[in-house]
Amino acid sequence: MAYSDSRLLPGHPFPLGAHPEAGGVRFAVASGVADAVEVCLVGEDDDGRPVEQRVELTERTFGIWHGVVPGITPGQRYGFRVHGPWDPSRGLRCNPQKLLVDPYARRIAGTVTDLGATRSHRGDPMTGAPSRIDSLGSVPLSVVTSLGGSDTGLHPDVPFEESVICELHVRGFTRLHPDVPKNLRGTYLGLAHPAVIEHLQRLGVTAVELLPVHSFADEPMLLRSGRHNYWGYSTLGYLAPHGGYASRPGHEVEEFRTMVAALHAAGIEVILDVVYNHTCEGGVGGPTLSFRGLDAPAYYLLDDQGRDIDLTGCGNTLDPGSPTVVRLVLDSLRYFAGEFGVDGFRFDLASALGRPGGGRFDTHSALLTAIATDPLLSRRKLISEPWDATGEGYRVGGFGVQWTEWNGRFRDGVRDFWRGSTGVRDLAYRLSGSSDLYAISGRRPWASVNLITAHDGFTLRDLVSYDNKHNHENGEHNNDGTNDNRSWNCGAEGETQDPAVLALRDRQARNLLATLLLSTGTPMLVAGDERWRTQHGNNNPYCLDNQTSWVDWSHSDRSESMLAFTRRLTALRAASPALRQPEFFDGRPTRSGEPDLVWFRPDGTPMTDEDWFDDSRRTLGMWIDGSECLSRNRDGELVADDSWLLLLHSGPDPATFTLPTAAYGRCFVPELDSTTPTGLPRLADAFAPETVLKLGGHTLHLLRAPRAD
Repeated sequence: MAYSDSRLLPGHPFPLGAHPEAGGVRFAVASGVADAVEVCLVGEDDDGRPVEQRVELTERTFGIWHGVVPGITPGQRYGFRVHGPWDPSRGLRCNPQKLLVDPYARRIAGTVTDLGATRSHRGDPMTGAPSRIDSLGSVPLSVVTSLGGSDTGLHPDVPFEESVICELHVRGFTRLHPDVPKNLRGTYLGLAHPAVIEHLQRLGVTAVELLPVHSFADEPMLLRSGRHNYWGYSTLGYLAPHGGYASRPGHEVEEFRTMVAALHAAGIEVILDVVYNHTCEGGVGGPTLSFRGLDAPAYYLLDDQGRDIDLTGCGNTLDPGSPTVVRLVLDSLRYFAGEFGVDGFRFDLASALGRPGGGRFDTHSALLTAIATDPLLSRRKLISEPWDATGEGYRVGGFGVQWTEWNGRFRDGVRDFWRGSTGVRDLAYRLSGSSDLYAISGRRPWASVNLITAHDGFTLRDLVSYDNKHNHENGEHNNDGTNDNRSWNCGAEGETQDPAVLALRDRQARNLLATLLLSTGTPMLVAGDERWRTQHGNNNPYCLDNQTSWVDWSHSDRSESMLAFTRRLTALRAASPALRQPEFFDGRPTRSGEPDLVWFRPDGTPMTDEDWFDDSRRTLGMWIDGSECLSRNRDGELVADDSWLLLLHSGPDPATFTLPTAAYGRCFVPELDSTTPTGLPRLADAFAPETVLKLGGHTLHLLRAPRAD
């Protein structure tokens, strides 16, 4: 046991963590089950081996152990040792032999170097005795930091209806970028490089959604196999930017702030993918690095035998009904939103956050309500991944009015239509903002974050090149990753030289991208899709920190044409308010005399109820009247637009489509053609009403009907 220093000032319990003050550092850590807590100040002896000085925190307020240790300055490495009961049947695993990371550490240094030393138990995790192995020198350490820093600039505050999100990985996006200096590639500063920001601006995205940047640790399975958690969905510290993305070790806090400031200066928002549903500690047999050793029942969902309840597929689940967890999540979010100027958050497996005690999903649960009603966080973009690893957790459309959602129904419906497996009924809902999912709760179309690809799954190129996953490189015998890809290889599995197959793949990819960016809602692109990136059929490269996962910046005719096509789409969307309306269509009459939305059959007449239930249909026309599109400018004034006709044909054979009558437009001007590499229409001349167009198999066309001024 460490000594008690009578000179130790008690300090205050809040805020938690390590905070320089009063000539030293005030430490505060929550543990409602501990009998005693020591803060361990870690240094090195003359031979470079870690040594520690233990100081007992004698003050306990609200279940928080706290005290001010004099003479300590920023940069000091530290951890906690917890003395208390060992009773695995109740989830109690206090073992002072384990040096624990501070859940509120704002910097975390080092990695796990000895997996055996991290286990708090000997033998069976439920019946074994406490481990006698000291983990000092084998585990990451917390580091005292100072608050404050450079300003991250004004928030771009892009309205949701104008947003185009790009999901990307901080390391993978710039690891191969030729214009980024080698020492900055794969780092926060690499993402802040002018060449990278210019690409994002020209691509037309308004926000980047970064895969996890909270400090994370590799899972035991990966450590044993010599692999690495590349994606980062394995959090260790919720207030610490991941140190592996710093160009200079120990400077991740400053560099993260610099990255946000650079993106803000370019008008690009920063959204973080946050993982508050589980931690890197896994199930009861996993390592004890922080939460489990501090107070497992206060952090994790446990059954009546003290075992972890796994709603996430990752071994454990944080308990969203625990005040300790609610406080940690809110403090983490406020820290990144306030101190770093982050503009929004995408919540991984967010349904788990609405299941206090592991019960049924409740959109009004304590944690979800606390996030949505917080004075600071309520002004940020809140995006849920509305499912977890269980059937009860699938809640697309089920979150509260403050939330937007990754719309998995959009992804599946659009994929199914273009691979020719469904009719047009579901597609119409997805094209028009998914009112069937979001209108009833009072949300708007932009609550639907539309996607066709994401980090977990095929890339756009692989979606049209593979029928099956090819995940052997992951080391799990191709058993990992989903089998429900809804993909189509267009006639050959994987790489091919067949010109017909290649042409069809390119066209299908353009069809998918155009459907995404021309649909009402908030589109999300995945970085690299615009450059025709492939993962060679791997739909789950979470552990591949190599060229399989990194964005390929090399030039080819196909990558350049796909980039040009994507830019054309984002420019069309940005310039056309009618294509990104903030309100649902409702059939209201407009000043043109026609409804705001009309669905057409190939013969140029409106769809009937019977037509919608004909699952053999593969052709659909969507008319959007722009004369009263309900979009507004930044001053809040309504703006008018041209009207638009979107034609989609997923059948393999050519078809005809008769353009609507003159009631819908004096002429129809081609604006986008998925049969050309860049989308530039083959014919520039305007078509007269009732013209019969010939549509090739698997094609999409967008035509503009200029408004009469």
